[in-house]
Amino acid sequence: MVKLNTRFQNIKINAKFNTLLILAFLVGIILSGLTLSNILYQRAQYEISIQAELLMQTMNSLRFYTQDHVNPLLKPKLETASEFIPEAIPTFSVREVSHYLSKNAEYKDFHYKDATLNPTNPKDQADDFETRLVEDFKSQPQRQEITGFRSTPNGTKFYTARPFVIKQKQCLECHSSPDVAPKSLLATYGERGFGWKLNDIVATQIVYVPSEEVFYNTRRAFFKIMSVVIGIFIAVILLINFLLKKVVIVRIKNIANTANAISTGDMSSNFQEDSKDEIGLLAIAFERMRTSLLIAMDLLNQMQR
Repeated sequence: MVKLNTRFQNIKINAKFNTLLILAFLVGIILSGLTLSNILYQRAQYEISIQAELLMQTMNSLRFYTQDHVNPLLKPKLETASEFIPEAIPTFSVREVSHYLSKNAEYKDFHYKDATLNPTNPKDQADDFETRLVEDFKSQPQRQEITGFRSTPNGTKFYTARPFVIKQKQCLECHSSPDVAPKSLLATYGERGFGWKLNDIVATQIVYVPSEEVFYNTRRAFFKIMSVVIGIFIAVILLINFLLKKVVIVRIKNIANTANAISTGDMSSNFQEDSKDEIGLLAIAFERMRTSLLIAMDLLNQMQR
C-alpha cells in the first residue's frame, strides 16, 4: 500500500487528474446506466400494461353489452331453435371480437381469452399455464390480478389475468345442470360446462400483449441515450484536459523551468506572468524572490571587495 501511494505521488499531475477523472467517469456511467435502465424498463412495463388494460376493459365492455342487450333479444329463441345461437353468450362475443382484432396486422399478437377449466365450448379450455392461474385465484380468493411474462411460439408476451367469478344467476341457466339448460345448447355442445355455482371462480380473464418490440425499442433508446452521455463525458474530459494543460500545467512548467535555470546561475531568467490568479501570484512571489536574491548577491559581492 505504501509503495502504491509512493508511485501515485510520483505520477505527473496530468496523469493523476486523468486517472481520477476516468474513475469518476466510469462510476458515473455505471450509476447513470443502471438508473436509466431501470426507468426505461419501468416505462416499457407501464406502456405494455396500459395496452393490456385497454384490451381488458374493451372486452369487458363488449361482454356487458352482449349480456344486457343482445342476450335478452336472443334468449327466447334458444329453446325453439334447432341449433344453439352462440351470439347470445358474452364469452362467444369477446372471443370472436378478439379473433377479428388479431386479423389486423398491427394487432395480430393481441389476444383475449376466457380460460375456463370446464367450458361449454372447447375453444375456451384453459391450457396448463392458464389452469395454474385459475388454481392460484381459487387458492387466494382475495387476489384480483396476476401479471407477468409468458414465452410463446410467437415470442414473449405480457399477460394480465383476473378471476372470472359467477356473480349473476342468469349465468347458471346454461351452466348449472343439463336439466335447466337450453335444449339447443345441449344439442350443439352436449353435456359440457355444467356444475358451476354462484360465486365460484370458474375461469380467468386473460389478455396477451406482445412485449418484445416494446423492450427492443427500449433497449435501442437506452443505447442511444448512453451513447450521448458517454460522448458528453468524453468531450468534457478532453475539454478539462485542454484547459488543465493550458491554464495550469504549461504555466507551472514555465515556473519550474525558470526556477531550475536560476538555481544553476542563470539570473537573467524571470518569472513572467500576466495573469493574477493563484499561479500568477505564485510567479510574482518567485519573481520577488529572484529580485531579492539578486540584491543579496550584489550586497555580498560589494562586501567581499
